[in-house]
Amino acid sequence: MIIAEQKSLEEIKRLIGKAENVLVVGCGTCVTVCFAGGAREAAILSAALRMSTKLDGDGKNVTDVTVQRQCEWEYLDQIADRVADADLVLSLGCGIGVQAIAEHFPKAWVVPGLNTSFLGIPTEQGVWDERCAACGDCILGLTGGICPIARCSKSLLNGPCGGSEAGHCEIDPNVPCAWQLIYDRMSAMGKLDLLLEIQPPKNWRAARDGGPRRIIRQDLRLTSEED
Repeated sequence: MIIAEQKSLEEIKRLIGKAENVLVVGCGTCVTVCFAGGAREAAILSAALRMSTKLDGDGKNVTDVTVQRQCEWEYLDQIADRVADADLVLSLGCGIGVQAIAEHFPKAWVVPGLNTSFLGIPTEQGVWDERCAACGDCILGLTGGICPIARCSKSLLNGPCGGSEAGHCEIDPNVPCAWQLIYDRMSAMGKLDLLLEIQPPKNWRAARDGGPRRIIRQDLRLTSEED
């Protein structure tokens, strides 16, 4: 899932600026699970902004609403009237959600309330770890389901760098060496022979380096290819 963290209250207040009517929009998916931008967080932030701006002598009308997903038009359509009435929309979605609201409501001024961090999983209560770099050319089938692109600090494709110690990365003793994890898993599965094949340089054209990416499924489109 997408992992994000809420910006500081002071930064959010600077982003709001002189707007009087502020609509805080939460998102009911990833940022709800990581406790950054769900209905609860949207309500708490709205109350904090009302109180803080009042104490500053510039009390603002701050309301909140949460949609199931900010990244799909059908859910944003449900709050069209609320967006139209606001001077500013404060999105508590990921960076995709912020841009989706701005694109769907071109007359609305939209600012982010979160910092989008990475794609990851919860590894324990209150802890999220990165697991995927969304590189567009998945090699997990070659590495036992452990991603060296996201989890190796140097994104190495052909084994460890030699700087690890006791199974941990040289950058931080608390970070497991991704290639140690890969080796241990492949050994346990009896598939170490798969690691003997040298991997060529990665095709980064499928990653962000090639510009904004797009996936088109013609079988799912409602219009023809010519359209």
